[in-house]
Amino acid sequence: MKRRVARTVLGGGAVAALLLLAGFLACAREEKIPPYGLDSRPASQCPAPARPLDAAGVTLERVFADTAFAYPVAMVQEPGESGDWYLVEQPGQIRAFNADGLFPRTVADLRRKVVFRGEAGLLGMAFHPDWLNNRLVFLSYTGLNAARRLASFVSRFRMTGVPAQIDLASEKVLLEVAQPFNNHNGGGIAFGPDGFLYIGLGDGGSAGDPHDNGQNRNVLLGKMLRIDVDRGDPYAIPAGNPFAAGGGRPEIFAWGFRNPWRWSFDRASGDLWVGDVGQNRWEEIDRVLPGGNYGWRIREGAHCFRPSDCDPRGLVDPVVEYPHQEGCSVTAGFVYHGAAIPALRGVFIFGDYCSGNIWGIFHDADGHPLRRLLAASGRNISAFAQDRAGEVYVLAYNGVISRLAPAGGSPAAFPPLLSQTGFVDPGAPKRPSACLIPYDVVEPFWSDGAAKERFFYLPGPARITIDGQGHLDFPVGSVLVKNFLLDGRWIETRLLIRHDDGEWAGYSYEWNEAESDAALLASGKVRRVQGRDWTYPSRAQCLQCHTAAAGRALGTEIVQLNRSFAYAASGRSANQLLTYEHIGLLAAPLPAPPELLPALPRSADGNSGLNARAKSYLHVNCSYCHRPGGTGRGEMDLRFDTALPAMNICDAAPLLGDLGIAGARLAAPGAPERSIILQRLKRQDVFRMPPIGNNLADAAGILLLETWLQNLAGCQ
Repeated sequence: MKRRVARTVLGGGAVAALLLLAGFLACAREEKIPPYGLDSRPASQCPAPARPLDAAGVTLERVFADTAFAYPVAMVQEPGESGDWYLVEQPGQIRAFNADGLFPRTVADLRRKVVFRGEAGLLGMAFHPDWLNNRLVFLSYTGLNAARRLASFVSRFRMTGVPAQIDLASEKVLLEVAQPFNNHNGGGIAFGPDGFLYIGLGDGGSAGDPHDNGQNRNVLLGKMLRIDVDRGDPYAIPAGNPFAAGGGRPEIFAWGFRNPWRWSFDRASGDLWVGDVGQNRWEEIDRVLPGGNYGWRIREGAHCFRPSDCDPRGLVDPVVEYPHQEGCSVTAGFVYHGAAIPALRGVFIFGDYCSGNIWGIFHDADGHPLRRLLAASGRNISAFAQDRAGEVYVLAYNGVISRLAPAGGSPAAFPPLLSQTGFVDPGAPKRPSACLIPYDVVEPFWSDGAAKERFFYLPGPARITIDGQGHLDFPVGSVLVKNFLLDGRWIETRLLIRHDDGEWAGYSYEWNEAESDAALLASGKVRRVQGRDWTYPSRAQCLQCHTAAAGRALGTEIVQLNRSFAYAASGRSANQLLTYEHIGLLAAPLPAPPELLPALPRSADGNSGLNARAKSYLHVNCSYCHRPGGTGRGEMDLRFDTALPAMNICDAAPLLGDLGIAGARLAAPGAPERSIILQRLKRQDVFRMPPIGNNLADAAGILLLETWLQNLAGCQ
């Protein structure tokens, strides 16, 4: 009975008290160990240094910001008083708007006709010199010919109505050229000062010009052409063309080009300036004369492409060239004739698609051409444009249009020492500033086996948005900091900064031998460290890897950050994304709880499937370039969530060279030895992938991809 009474008493108020006590203790435990790594965002601020200006005093100011553009590749101004702009979008539309960027309208939609992929699409537009009277306009695009194969077309159209529209039913095809491969389409068109229509065509694609089209004067590929559209049917040959009387195709004006991507006439002198995209080493700018042989595939730039077959006699040297340490795809521009920047008058302006660098061609006292950096834009420059006043515009592939403008001030100084940046303790630079938030990724990029520490700075009270691809989009003023250590030795710290113009820029600091501080590098460098080479990237190379298509800030995406991290400041381990949401770093709540959000598998995690591990490795080490809109050439899409058939690698012939491998494929099921994506990973020469920074092959990554390819049974 006593026991029963005791139970009764215990089952009453005592149990309730115990339950309350247990609840209190549980709450205490929750308060003591919350599911967040940090309790609040850092209170301290360390503002990012301003972008250093070049001594040329040139900057870019954004224009037409109220209108969205998709993959702009050309922009021309309408003849006459209106001054309306016509912008060519590579997928197949032409948009028109007034000189202030207002009242945009679609004047032509050729998306059903145009083949848009990689370098193909709607590529050029030119108004007839007598457009005010005949209303004729000419377009250049890639489409399918009667045999359903890719071809380049140059067609004439008539414009009608007010406001003007292009009558697609009025099309008359003037020129059709079959394209043996999917790249090197060229596609630029323009009327010269002589009234003739000029057309630029690439060598037909693949790598190394396998059909030797550049040097074959009996084909139109790899050439600059000139035709008379006012005579003949569909055109006549100008009498001054080099082969008008025989010896080659009469349309040819000059030859020996790999891919003349964007070009223009100097409105004062009539000179024709062409940017010819190189292959593995050199980019070049040419001043083109009739009958000139510009060297491809004998030479790349002014250098032998194949030393065993290199006779330079009769070849025209480029005006200037630059190596792939400074970019990877030249975009030619215009000779500046504006009034805003007097120091640039008469200077030819050009840029690079990969690095975003913009240069001008000046001349020394002896008249020799000099290439001078004007601006590091951070943009993927797809084209330039020039208005009637001679001012020059820059078109970026992401749709942003800017105009060259005077910088207005002295060149800004960037902190020469890491200890002066504000992102480390000035007295102990290895210690991060309190303004930084540490983070880590699921799958690290291979960097010659270096260990890495990662941090980011977010200016308060700014917040991060998450885009449709799961990238964290950091606001202006944000900074990413990464330390590199080899066997415990500090060798490099990199800053990636989103400047006030909205564009990113990278800066590399080299640690001294005493590891007491690190000095800012003005250019790239290779240093011998512990018996091996370590590559410090140039600022141009930073943006060749940190592509706009991949969100610039590589690794800061949901699939990489959706993991637990041990926060030293709190002594707690917690999910990074949940922590960011808790401390107010995100502009909107996470789209789902972390356990329902995607995360990459570790490529070294044997508990994950082989296919998932291989795709994770490709995503991190390759997809920043090889994805839609990326800087990688070809049509590969190596993002983790892309299904194998859509990756465009399985049993696909390589477009950029077979490395001398018989039956080569990008990814050959069951045959790693024939798989270019693997063989390039093994190389340590100009054909290696990734192309920048690594000097040591990743043995574990190579073994993983070998095993994956060996076990790949098909392409579904």
